[in-house]
Amino acid sequence: MNTDLLHLWEASGAFAKFIIIVLAIMSVYSLTIAFQKYMKIKKSESATRKFAPQFSRAIQEENLDQAIALAEKNKDSHVSRVLGGALTEVKPLLRDRATITAADINSAERAVERQMMIVLAEFKRGSGVLGTVGATAPFVGLLGTTIGIVNSFQAMSMGGGAAGLQGIMAGIAEALIATAFGLLVAIPAVWFYNYFTTKTENLSVEMMYTSKELIDYLIKSVGSEFGRSIFTKEFQATKAVSGSGHIHG
Repeated sequence: MNTDLLHLWEASGAFAKFIIIVLAIMSVYSLTIAFQKYMKIKKSESATRKFAPQFSRAIQEENLDQAIALAEKNKDSHVSRVLGGALTEVKPLLRDRATITAADINSAERAVERQMMIVLAEFKRGSGVLGTVGATAPFVGLLGTTIGIVNSFQAMSMGGGAAGLQGIMAGIAEALIATAFGLLVAIPAVWFYNYFTTKTENLSVEMMYTSKELIDYLIKSVGSEFGRSIFTKEFQATKAVSGSGHIHG
């Protein structure tokens, strides 16, 4: 098999070799991106599995200082980065015991949304390349095949007879290698593209769910922790009237 492939490579024309080289570059590039994305997602999921129980325990114990420290320390976790964005907004208020307003909670929600956009953009980075390789690699191979078949028919018309028929058979076999190689490049790229698209959607749901839980916790609990037990009632009343504004004790 190796000898046959080597023979086909040596017998290929300049354009066919160019097509094979292009497909090889596309394959290496897409597989490199897929490996990097896979390692990034696995690293983030592993960090999240360690971070989530510790953060949940700190929240249950109403220890926001520890929760903030955990979020700031675990930068590899996608959930930690999103929750850290919300906690960073309210951290100065917690430190000086200021009265938290509805606008402050809204600011924390916007911080979560901004951080989610950043994290999702990082997870999606490179997916366009995988999609492009998966969509175009078969056509690149088909281009090589088409040119190879054209060359084979030209050779047959010039050679004539049995020699011409033998030449076209060899030429078509050589040309079809490009299509086969194009499919070999495209199929893994499409698989990886679909896999990472699904993974990104799942991670997005995780970040959305946990961030909403944290915002609910801030609304319901953070006031009573620092002696502002009327926070929740007044926050809800203010939201019902104006949607945002200051809450006066």
